[in-house]
Amino acid sequence: MALQTAKRDLRKRMRGVFENLSSASIIQQSVSATSRFLALSEYQNAKSIAVYLSMPAGELSTRNIVQDALQNGKNVYIPYIHKVDQLSTMDMLALNSMAEFESLQPDKWGIPSLQPTQIPGRRNCFDATGLDLIVMPGMAFDQGFRRLGHGKGYYDHFLTRYSKWSNKMPFLVALSLQEQLLPEDIPVMDHDWLIDAVVVGDGRYLDRRS
Repeated sequence: MALQTAKRDLRKRMRGVFENLSSASIIQQSVSATSRFLALSEYQNAKSIAVYLSMPAGELSTRNIVQDALQNGKNVYIPYIHKVDQLSTMDMLALNSMAEFESLQPDKWGIPSLQPTQIPGRRNCFDATGLDLIVMPGMAFDQGFRRLGHGKGYYDHFLTRYSKWSNKMPFLVALSLQEQLLPEDIPVMDHDWLIDAVVVGDGRYLDRRS
């Protein structure tokens, strides 16, 4: 219970941080982080990636990552949240083109999202050869590669499902505004997954393996 309270308090604190961030700063940091991310060998060698589609505010934009991946012939998968047995779950479904990206409708958080009518026949990452890399969102990150999500558990549940489906996990790269990388430890629970690397909006790169 204390951990949940600590997480809730930190999310509230981070929302205050986001409210004071200018769109110019987010754009500038997105350019810097995207440039650093696209240079990663893990990205360049990846055949299939999953990538979050960014909210209008409060996180780094992934638009240019999506565009670069599609231009370079990578398989691109994006989150699709839907109900399974009355529970909300997240799958990663194929995004086929930038034209399709442009056609996505914003959900209640302003995130470009697939509609139920667009799902039939669409490739699921579990139907293919899996993923080489996942671009992870989050509200905050720390130097110990812990991640504070938005509280729904979608990514942690997805990664647990994936670990049961394959014994080879994708490389997990978080994109972080410099304001989201915290000096203190983020409270986590046993089921919270650590990330492998963080690309920061000021150009820094942190790798858990080094």
